[in-house]
Amino acid sequence: MGTLPLPAAPLQAARPRHRTTSEGRPTIAGAAFHPPLRDGRSKPHIVSPHLPAALSHSDAYQEAPVAVHAVTRFTAVTVHERQAMLDEIGVADVDELFADIPAHLRLGRELELPAAACEDDVLRELSGMADRNVSTAREVCFLGAGMYDHYVPAVVDAIVGRAEFLTPYTPYQPEVSQGTLQAMFEYQTAITELTGLPVANASVYDGASAVAAAAYLAKLANGRGRLVVSGGLHPHARQTLDTHAVGYGMEVIEVALEGTVTDAAKLRSAMSDEVSAVFIQQPNFLGAVEEVEAVAASAQACGALLVCSVDPMTLGVLEAPGHQGADVVVGEGQALGGRLSFGGPSLGFFAARRDLIRQMPGRIAGETVDVDGRRGWVTTLQTREQHIRRAKATSNICTAQSLNALAAIVYLSWLGRDGLVELGERLLAQTDYSRRVLATLDGVTAVDAAPVVREFTLRLPVDGLAAVQRVHERCAAAGVNPGYPLGIDYPELADCLLVAVTERRTRADIERLAVTLDRALEPERLPLTRPLAAA
Repeated sequence: MGTLPLPAAPLQAARPRHRTTSEGRPTIAGAAFHPPLRDGRSKPHIVSPHLPAALSHSDAYQEAPVAVHAVTRFTAVTVHERQAMLDEIGVADVDELFADIPAHLRLGRELELPAAACEDDVLRELSGMADRNVSTAREVCFLGAGMYDHYVPAVVDAIVGRAEFLTPYTPYQPEVSQGTLQAMFEYQTAITELTGLPVANASVYDGASAVAAAAYLAKLANGRGRLVVSGGLHPHARQTLDTHAVGYGMEVIEVALEGTVTDAAKLRSAMSDEVSAVFIQQPNFLGAVEEVEAVAASAQACGALLVCSVDPMTLGVLEAPGHQGADVVVGEGQALGGRLSFGGPSLGFFAARRDLIRQMPGRIAGETVDVDGRRGWVTTLQTREQHIRRAKATSNICTAQSLNALAAIVYLSWLGRDGLVELGERLLAQTDYSRRVLATLDGVTAVDAAPVVREFTLRLPVDGLAAVQRVHERCAAAGVNPGYPLGIDYPELADCLLVAVTERRTRADIERLAVTLDRALEPERLPLTRPLAAA
C-alpha cells in the first residue's frame, strides 16, 4: 500500500503567542488587550460571559485588560451586530423572520432554562454528570457483544486530530482533496486485503447498516426476494435487516442455532431458488467460529450470494471469508482504532466481488493520473441518488465515515501484518484461558466446545435472565463488568453470559473476574449446584 501524506512540518502544541502591539499593548494570539474606557468612547470593551457576574462588573475587573477571543472559540453576536443584519435584510426584528409560521405554532415565550452560569460552574456541573458514567478506565471490562475495548495507539489521535482530516467536507473537488481521497484509497486497499475480496468502498455508517446494504446489493444482483439469516448474526444487524427488508420488499427467514453455531441441516432446508442471499457472522455473536465454506457451498448450490459479517480483529488467525467463498464481506470497524465512546461513532466496512461493484453502496475512491502524469486520487464511483439518476442509485447513504476510516487505516498501518497475527494469537490464548478458568467455578459451564476466538458463552447456575442481571449488577458494583446477559436477545439462553476478552485484559483481570463472579453468584445459585455439606 502507499503511504499517507505526511505533514510538511512537525506538529506543535497550540499555545498563546505573547507579543506587543505598536502601541505597547500586549496581545494573545493576535488579539489586542484594550484597557476599557469608562465612557465607552474609544476602544471596544467586551465583558467576558465566562466570569462570575460580580467579578465581571467589579471595579477591579474594569481596570484589568480584557482579551478579545482569548477565552473561547465562540464569539457571541452583539445587539448592534444583530440589528445590522436585520436592517440589511429589511426586517424590523427577529420575530418578523418567523411571520410566515402560524402564531399558534410559535412558543410565544422565553425557553424555560436556568439562568446563565459562569464557565467554571458549568464545567463543574457537566463534570459531575460525566462522573455518573462508568468507563473502562474505572472498571475491568469483559463486555463485548459487538463493541470492544482495544488499545488505541497515540498515533491514531495524532493523525485524525489534524485539521485537514478533522474538518474537511465531502471531497467533491479532487484537486483540493488529495489527502482525504488518498486516505480513503489506502483504507479500501487494507479492507480488500483483510477480507479477501477485490473491491471495497470508503465505509458506511456501521456494521448493521453494512449488513442491510448487502441485502439490497443481493436484490439488485439476482432479483430474488428472500434472505436467509443465521441466528448467530448480531441481533442489532438482524433488526436492521428486518427493517430494511420491508422497504426492499424482501422476506427474511431466520435459521436457529445448534448450541452456539448455525444449524447446518436447518440452513440447507431453508435454501431454494427464491433465496437472494445468506447471512452469517464470523465469529458469530456467541463467539463461535462458523464453517464458512460449508455455508458458501449451500448458498452457491441454489445461486444465492453469501454475505459474511466478520470481526476484523480475528483475521490474523482466521481465513479471510472472501477466500472461503463469501461474495460480500461486511463488518463493524469500531475495533480498528476506535474507542467505545459509549457506543460510537464508528464505521462499517463493505467489500465485494468485482462484478458487484456497481451494486455497492456509498463511495469508492480510485487511483488515476493527472494531465501531467502525476499519481492522484478521485471519487471513482458514488451511488447516492444525489449524484446519479435516482433509478440507478443503489444507496441513499449521505457520507462515508471517513474520519473513522482514517483511524482504521492508521491503526492497521501501525499494527502491520505481523501485529495482526500476533494480536489474533493473543486473543485466542486469552479467550481459552478465560473459558477454562471460569468453567472451574461451581455450576458454571461452557455451553458447548465450539472453537472461539475472542468471545465465549457461559451457562450460569441461576434461574433465568433476571438472576443473571442481578449477578451482573453485583459484579459491576465490585468494579468488574462480567459480560452481556444473553437472555436479552436469546430467550433460550436466559441463564447465559457472553464474555469478551481483548489484549487489554491481563491474567490478573481474568482471575479477578473469576473471584468476583463466584461471589456474585452465591445468592443466586440453584440448590443442585451448591457444594454438598461435609458428612
